[in-house]
Amino acid sequence: MKPPTGETVRDYYEGGSGDETTLVENVRAWRAVRFRPRVLRDVGEVSTSTQLLGSRLSGPVLVAPTALHGLAHPDGEVATRRGTAQAGSLMILSTRSTVPLEQVAAAATGPWWFQIYAMRDRGLTLDLAARAAQAGARALVLTGDTPVVGVKRRRTPGLDVADLHLEHLRSQTGRDLSPSDVEQDPSVDLRFIGDLQKAVGLPVLVKGVLRGDDALACIDAGAAGVIVSNHGGRQLDRAIPTAWALPEVAAAVHGQVPVLVDGGLRAGLDVLAALALGAGGVLLGRPVLAALADGGAAGVERCLMDLHHELAHVMALAGASSPAEVGADLVRTIAR
Repeated sequence: MKPPTGETVRDYYEGGSGDETTLVENVRAWRAVRFRPRVLRDVGEVSTSTQLLGSRLSGPVLVAPTALHGLAHPDGEVATRRGTAQAGSLMILSTRSTVPLEQVAAAATGPWWFQIYAMRDRGLTLDLAARAAQAGARALVLTGDTPVVGVKRRRTPGLDVADLHLEHLRSQTGRDLSPSDVEQDPSVDLRFIGDLQKAVGLPVLVKGVLRGDDALACIDAGAAGVIVSNHGGRQLDRAIPTAWALPEVAAAVHGQVPVLVDGGLRAGLDVLAALALGAGGVLLGRPVLAALADGGAAGVERCLMDLHHELAHVMALAGASSPAEVGADLVRTIAR
């Protein structure tokens, strides 16, 4: 089989499941949010600085866990980590990394989290989590919306993602793993949140939450945070856009733990909308991959800093000098 072309890699990154309804609606939903800006507020100094789970960050825009950065740039996740740290932000490293997690951790200073799947080989899952903790990860992000993998219709000739994932895990663990070992375990339930936290000793956030009752169930099971996500439109197609799900989840959580959100955020106005709807931070996926492909670590740094500069500008226009001053009163309605 021929190696994948740039077009194939782009389709892999940009594609969604099913008819890609959710993929498209994620972006449109943020653009439908409307604001009620305040006037005559002191915005002579605007700061986007944010604190999440004990980490002080330059702003509320974080790097989402996305797979196989080595397809976008030769330095892969190492470049993403360096660019993220240079921007004063936080990267969530995917289990499906093309670089061993220890190398990514050592590539820069600054906080990072590790994303993990509950795989059929539970020992492998816990071993990866323990390695991440040993390497300095400050939290684990458990992906909860992938009991099975959504079917994508875009063709990606020459790119066998499952095989790449298996080969990388074999090389990083030194274990003779089978394809079934690294599949997600569809029988996993809420109890695994507590199991993971107790085994590793790190806070666990659950990613893939779209309902208020699910958010509360995750917190009751030990989650230290929830991430409103529909997997970037790559799992259940026609799942609601995250901009629609966020207010319900934020209201249910009511400040007990951080609520983050991803999916379709592309501009400072989108981030402002997310903060107003109850998010403590947002995760950026595809735009970071595009920036990585275009400019390596410097491209990632520029992408994050540009978005924080955009956010500061629109915060000033809305009459808010800090993320703490961005509340639900800034949003009147969401046109659907």
